[in-house]
Amino acid sequence: MALFGLKDTHTALLAYLLGFVSGIIVLLLEKESSFVKFHAMQSTIAFGAIFILNIISGYIPIVGGILGNLLSLIGLIIWIVGMIKAYQGERYKFPIIGDIAEKQI
Repeated sequence: MALFGLKDTHTALLAYLLGFVSGIIVLLLEKESSFVKFHAMQSTIAFGAIFILNIISGYIPIVGGILGNLLSLIGLIIWIVGMIKAYQGERYKFPIIGDIAEKQI
């Protein structure tokens, strides 16, 4: 059992629900489950990076808009895949981000 009496899979799914915000909240509140902490850290890193890159792309004329849309699409894919894999109980690692998250836990 993880946070608030929820199953680990449900809590890990919640880590992705609101991007890096829910990732940080779950990361701060979860004390026991390395599965939940991994998904919370991966969510925090992935969506935090996308958020920052989206802000930066906003300052780049023409190409920035295209890059911003591409980042939003990547974010949507990560969001959906992350929630599905967490709910299925799989410790799915996204390329690069998954390794970083695993080292932080």
